[in-house]
Amino acid sequence: MPRRGEIWRVRLDPATGSEIAKTRPCVLLSTDVVNERRRTVVVVPLSTSPHASPPLLVAVHCAGRDLVAMADLIRAVAKERLDTRLGELSPADLRAVEEGVREILELA
Repeated sequence: MPRRGEIWRVRLDPATGSEIAKTRPCVLLSTDVVNERRRTVVVVPLSTSPHASPPLLVAVHCAGRDLVAMADLIRAVAKERLDTRLGELSPADLRAVEEGVREILELA
């Protein structure tokens, strides 16, 4: 069962327009209850290329790699798109991603 804060390789294709594509690491943001009961999970894609620029690009670290979470590209995906579990974010990094998403969506 996928859990909140875990990083999974996710097959994001097919994508349309400016949506992020290909198979890439993503951090799961949906709660464990939602992950257990729904057929979808909410993810934020991760990338190695851009430099951090909060709140859009939030610096995180996982499995010995520096990455950025692309908070503006949050999306729900079917669990069938989850490929391989790669690790999990530290509580501090998960909070930073949550804060980036809150700012992008103007949630208090």
